[in-house]
Amino acid sequence: MTIEANKALVRRYIDEVWHGGAAAEPFFAPGYRRHVNPGAPPLDGVAQAARIRAFREAFPDIRFAIVALVAEGDRVVFHCRVTGTHRGPLAGNAPTDRAIDVGLIDIVRIEGGLFVEHWGGADMLAIYRQLGLPLVR
Repeated sequence: MTIEANKALVRRYIDEVWHGGAAAEPFFAPGYRRHVNPGAPPLDGVAQAARIRAFREAFPDIRFAIVALVAEGDRVVFHCRVTGTHRGPLAGNAPTDRAIDVGLIDIVRIEGGLFVEHWGGADMLAIYRQLGLPLVR
């Protein structure tokens, strides 16, 4: 795939999965690995799709505004501004009806039109602070 095709795939992923609620699994290659935390084992596609569904339940109006989309070879970096309103449970915390506005930086490695590996994420510390939630449960 070309660099432009890889960037278009990331735009589709954001639009269809995060904004539209489509299933994430069709974007993931067999053996997909989502690196959320350097100290934890990576998630597979099923676990990542469940993570996305839970986050969309917590923030049903979530929006990713792309700030920058940079690609080289088989990797695409996307920097986004993430906004939404906390209207569903988040990691065991009841909805606060507060809004979030945080940064996100992700890197995906793409092979054959599918995500193979994925690193990064939203600023969860900022999310918890903006929601007034405890940092440790």
